[in-house]
Amino acid sequence: MAGVENGLPADPAAGHRREGLEDVPAEIRERYNDLVEEVRSHQFRYYVLDAPIISDAEFDELFIELQRLEEEHPALRTPDSPTQVVGGSFSTEFTPVRHLERMLSLDNAFNTDELRAWADRVEREVSSEVHYLCELKIDGLAVNLVYRHGKLERALTRGDGRTGEDVTLNVRTMKDVPDRLTGTDEYPVPELVEIRGEVFFRVDEFTELNAGLVEAGKPPFANPRNAAAGSLRQKDPRITRNRPLRLLCHGLGKREGFEPQRQSESYAAMKAWGLPVSRHTVVLSTVEEVIEHIEYWGKNRDSAEHEIDGIVVKVDEVPLQRRLGSTSRAPRWAIAYKYPPEQATTTLHDIQVNVGRTGRVTPFAVMEPVKVAGSTVSMATLHNADEVRRKGVLIGDRVVIRKAGDVIPEVLGPVVDVRTGDEREFVMPKNCPECGTELRRQKEGDVDLRCPNARYCPGQQRERLFYLASRSALDIEVLGYESATALLDAGVIEDEGDIFSLDEAKLLEVPLFRTKEGNLSANGVKLLNNLQSAKEKPLWRVLVALSIRYVGPTAARALAQEFGSIDRIESASEEELASAEGVGPTIAAAVREWFEVDWHREIVRKWREAGVRMADERDESIPRHLTGLSIVVTGTLQNYSRDEAKELIVARGGRAAGSVSKKTAFVVVGDSPGSKYDKAVQLGVPVLDEDGFRVLLDEGPEAAQQHVLPAE
Repeated sequence: MAGVENGLPADPAAGHRREGLEDVPAEIRERYNDLVEEVRSHQFRYYVLDAPIISDAEFDELFIELQRLEEEHPALRTPDSPTQVVGGSFSTEFTPVRHLERMLSLDNAFNTDELRAWADRVEREVSSEVHYLCELKIDGLAVNLVYRHGKLERALTRGDGRTGEDVTLNVRTMKDVPDRLTGTDEYPVPELVEIRGEVFFRVDEFTELNAGLVEAGKPPFANPRNAAAGSLRQKDPRITRNRPLRLLCHGLGKREGFEPQRQSESYAAMKAWGLPVSRHTVVLSTVEEVIEHIEYWGKNRDSAEHEIDGIVVKVDEVPLQRRLGSTSRAPRWAIAYKYPPEQATTTLHDIQVNVGRTGRVTPFAVMEPVKVAGSTVSMATLHNADEVRRKGVLIGDRVVIRKAGDVIPEVLGPVVDVRTGDEREFVMPKNCPECGTELRRQKEGDVDLRCPNARYCPGQQRERLFYLASRSALDIEVLGYESATALLDAGVIEDEGDIFSLDEAKLLEVPLFRTKEGNLSANGVKLLNNLQSAKEKPLWRVLVALSIRYVGPTAARALAQEFGSIDRIESASEEELASAEGVGPTIAAAVREWFEVDWHREIVRKWREAGVRMADERDESIPRHLTGLSIVVTGTLQNYSRDEAKELIVARGGRAAGSVSKKTAFVVVGDSPGSKYDKAVQLGVPVLDEDGFRVLLDEGPEAAQQHVLPAE
């Protein structure tokens, strides 16, 4: 009988062989292989190097293309494909440890249709009422904390989801992470629990961190996520301790002795145990409510204390989560709704240049006003001429700009397809637009052009005067950009050195401060009063106001605390300046260079004669028996913070140094003193414990010699 052999019926699939790898067209195989390598490369830069070169949106496009090729040609898919494993498995910097329960990634939805499709699948599969827990998707670093009998046993990064890197010592330095959990009657501490969370930087603290790094001559982080990853992956836990890392917990892994029925219940438990959870998490009943919540945060992204790139939506009922299960890389009961990048398209009318207070000449884009990220933007930075060339933008182009939160808007690139041929290239001027001086690079290898006419360039004079009145410097109300320009144009001051010599007669020569009747205006009176008050500002603000390159508030505070007066800073050697905690060689060199210029010293002289305070006040009742002595504090003291110990040393005339040398008078050690203690022993520098330090402060160096610790 045709179609029947050995008594078996005909196979309906006969003749329909499943597509094998050899059947996939060569050009598709080649594209797929290239795409796999490209995705892996970007994952490596993101997870390991903490230095991504494309945006999240661009990476998502590559990943979606990879998924599409595998769906169209299943033979391409392999177990180690980026779509089958969790990203982040490259680093071997720390000890690899297996998670007790896998840490999965999340699938993404990029629009409400995709979100509804996911919710439809969930509700169809579980056939019962579903609640949705919604939480802000933090742009940080995922971690897994293991608590056994309430005590923190281990902290791991996510890694590949199965194995993470041991960062326990670093995590223990974070203030948000309790070493022991605290239970309640409702939520007693379980025998074992894995806590899933996200380590991040608050936006404002990230800005402060980067400012401090730049002022110390170190490279800043590209964004808060990179800063969190870089800070947590430090070999020295003390560095992590000095970084304001934060944690928010958002889930559980393996647990024994606690079985919540809802995801939201686990959040309540974590809060009761003393773990930080987000105050923005909500439980909603319908998909429409979820979409409304997503739209709200899409409009209010800047109001979160941390960067967010979406909303994570989870089925709240834990039994339903189990029923839905997961794929090899992501749970079916959760999805991440990703917000679109904060971008807009507009016309680039011109590229102009601005001269800053240190002479740096910076190109900036002048554009058709456009609304982006909640504000109207008409100007954006272009950094330098090389950046203009790298971006390939022409005057007259339609350009894509990006503005995220309070970050200065930037031009991403041109929309080449709509060019008309009327566009023209930007030519960086060879001469200063303010004074005509030929521009040049200050040092070999610099990318920035600068105007070397620092003293007489009107642009630099105006910017320095405006800057010294800013909130980060002397905070002189009324002395804004318009006032600075008016004072210089009227000739009543030549530069910032004359600002404290202003009086009523001189202000009456400035039209801006004169009424129609010829009297001094209310703003003129206020300016004179504010200038008088500014003379009493602390030393660090005076240092910032001098516009010394690299010396912002952080470095200025360090210099003021270390040396106490302008005279001591001016007379200090470059090595002494660099050894101050928070200063470093770059800032030290800049300070020395600044004081070597005659007209800079003339500014200091004029301010001093006008009554500006050039030294921080000292309590005369405190004995100055540490004058001239360099003292290093290392390790953790029981009764003094590091800053308190330094202030006590400086108040007694000593110098709180950051490094040990043969010139060091004493090294004070607390718990875990580290390499500074070793170096002190090696150099034969006297070492004191906390009791000896107290004698040093109260009775002086001779009495302290009786309390020097014996050499090991």
